[in-house]
Amino acid sequence: MTRVIQITDTHLSPGKTHFVPNWAPLKAWVASQAPDLIIHTGDVTVDGADQEEDMRHCAALMAELPAPVLAVPGNHDVGEAGHPFQPVNAQRIARWRRHFGLNWWLRDLGEWRLIGLDSMLFDSGMAEEAEQEAWLENALAGAGGRRLAVFTHRPFMVDHPEEPDTGYWSVKPDLRRRMLAAFDRHDVAIIATGHLHRAHDASFGRRRHIWGGAAAFLVGPASQPPMPGEAALGAVIYDLSGREAVVTRAKVPGLTDFWIEDVGHEVYPPHPAAAAS
Repeated sequence: MTRVIQITDTHLSPGKTHFVPNWAPLKAWVASQAPDLIIHTGDVTVDGADQEEDMRHCAALMAELPAPVLAVPGNHDVGEAGHPFQPVNAQRIARWRRHFGLNWWLRDLGEWRLIGLDSMLFDSGMAEEAEQEAWLENALAGAGGRRLAVFTHRPFMVDHPEEPDTGYWSVKPDLRRRMLAAFDRHDVAIIATGHLHRAHDASFGRRRHIWGGAAAFLVGPASQPPMPGEAALGAVIYDLSGREAVVTRAKVPGLTDFWIEDVGHEVYPPHPAAAAS
């Protein structure tokens, strides 16, 4: 059996330490699970998109974990397509790669191929977006009969595959349809994501969509529309045995239920240009 642990949305920083109290219990719990691999599904940092020191600090923290770590970036790490103040761009992607390595990757573990995608490139129009999409098709087609699991930051959907545009919360409909069709062609079994700070496990057809519970903070109804899942901090355990996967949503002892509404004005204050308008 191979054990993979998914952690997500740690939002760590040496300068904004609001969520640092959750790092030690998360690290201790991960060690207690004796994982073979750890996957971080993004928003590793508070503001790595603009702060080099956030990236440097968080890369050092990930190196403290007791197994290899693969990570994909979140919007707070590299920006996102269409953002007026932090658009994903070559400079931000290069910063990620300096500290965390490739922003898309694959890892073969026995009968499974795990694929990490940079969802912040989606609909960006960057050359890297087309490069990643071509790479993904090859990674899917070349799996050699292995079962497939995809890890990325932003979920492909909130409620169902045919939903309209949900804005910030999920992948845009046209791209979602195209990518899910590719996943259908290659029978992708699991899509695991972060971003929503909610824990959820839903199946559509033969595919499970897993939302990893965040490690940093919860989001209340004042900041997030109604959506499925549970407002619960935590992590996800994937026990891979042959072609089977046992997926367990895990509550991590010792995590403090911080709420972004209590500290958001300090951690993520409005951009000066937005505040002026």
